[in-house]
Amino acid sequence: MNKEFNSDKAPEPVGHYPHARKVGNLLFLSGVGPRKKGSKDIPGVTLDDQGNITSYNIEEQCRSVFENVRAVLESSGSSWDELVDVTVFLTNMKDDFKRYNEIYKEYFNENRPCRTTVEINCLPTPIAIELKCIATIKD
Repeated sequence: MNKEFNSDKAPEPVGHYPHARKVGNLLFLSGVGPRKKGSKDIPGVTLDDQGNITSYNIEEQCRSVFENVRAVLESSGSSWDELVDVTVFLTNMKDDFKRYNEIYKEYFNENRPCRTTVEINCLPTPIAIELKCIATIKD
């Protein structure tokens, strides 16, 4: 079975793609950021008049992105405990990795999916973190 899912609790995708797609017993999530649903507001981010980041708080972004991932998982029929693989994109590994890793440990204390963390120079919106996840899902 191949089925698309969109969550009414997570921020809208910034492009033409679903929040998640089920293939067999796997659920593939599109990239999820910390933006708030129904808004362009990003927790912990201050922008100037041109939309450039003037300051940000990685902790607030981490907590928000983890909650957005949880919303997509639950809306799709999966759960946080079903995550098996997480790819994390950070825009500033040097400054943010340590704090992000501490918060990650809080959220993934019991379920410990495989993880890859990659530094990239930017994301499609003015955010400092995005997650790409794979979870299992029951029929």
